[in-house]
Formats: sequence, C-alpha cells, structure tokens
Amino acid sequence: MANLRPVKRISICLLALLPLAGGLVSCSNQVKARRPVSYHYVPGRTALLRDGLAYAPPEAPAVVWRAIVAGNRLQDKPYKWGGGHANHDDTGYDCSGTVSYVLGEAGLISGAVPSKGFFGYGDKGEGKWITVYTSNGHAFITIAGLRLDTGGPGGRHGPRWRTETRKANGYVMRHPPGL
Repeated sequence: MANLRPVKRISICLLALLPLAGGLVSCSNQVKARRPVSYHYVPGRTALLRDGLAYAPPEAPAVVWRAIVAGNRLQDKPYKWGGGHANHDDTGYDCSGTVSYVLGEAGLISGAVPSKGFFGYGDKGEGKWITVYTSNGHAFITIAGLRLDTGGPGGRHGPRWRTETRKANGYVMRHPPGL
C-alpha cells in the first residue's frame, strides 16, 4: 500500500496538468494572419464606405447587415479604455469592447470579451464575411472586407471604419461559424 502512494500522487499531478497542456495545444492550433489587412472595394462582395458610414453588399446575410449597422453607430464614439465592457451601450469603446458590441448587436456573441478572450471565439481562420483579428493586447474586426478598428494613424481616436492597410503580424484570425 505504501508503494502506491507515490504513483497515486504522480497521477493526480498529471491529471491536474492535463487541462493546461490542452490549452497549450489549442493555442498552437490557431490560424495566424500572414498578410496585411487591406480594403479593396469589390461590388457585391465588400462593404461600401461613403462619408464615414459602411453599407453592406446586397447579397450579404442579414447578420452582416446588423453588424455593419452596429459598427456605424460607433463612428462618433471616442476611445475609452474598458469601454463597452461594463456597459454595452457606453459613452466610448476600447478595441475589444468595439468588437464585442458589433458581434453582440448582430446576435453572434453574448456579453463583452477582452481581446485575449477572442482566441477561443467561433471557428479558427478567416471568415467569408466576418473575421476577428486578436492578439494578447488588441482586437479588431473586418466585416464584408471593411475593417472596424480603434487603432489607426495618429493615435487612439475610437472605433472607426478604416481603409488603410494594417499589418496583422502576430494576430490570430477567428470567425463566427458559417460566416
């Protein structure tokens, strides 16, 4: 009986470490962005940006339309650290608060998620209509090819539709299932 105690102790330690090992495997199984995020208008496939507002392509699913309408509502909001997390309808939004708001309004997520939390969102890789780009400290989203981001030239200005190319090195791509 005395000889079984060390084996039992080792087994318990291994069982306790198993969830951590599973987490490491799933992190390495992510799809990393390998090219910059660029906007090129393609009729019928990408969102049109006019006077600071985005318009969904006619063929886009209703959920994409809802996400774009939600993104349009954020265009005059300032950057606010932690914005969108405690209050869904906030006075300003940070990066992950912006992504959470848009996905929430589209019915694709419940509650606010920090940028690291998007590592486990939806399916891995680039989506057909919506892609979330996430890293340890930032998140942004493309909807019908148009980027919604709090980061851009000149510092933090808040959530805005952005057409300039953004480097995506170090970002992981996730998307809502089927989109």
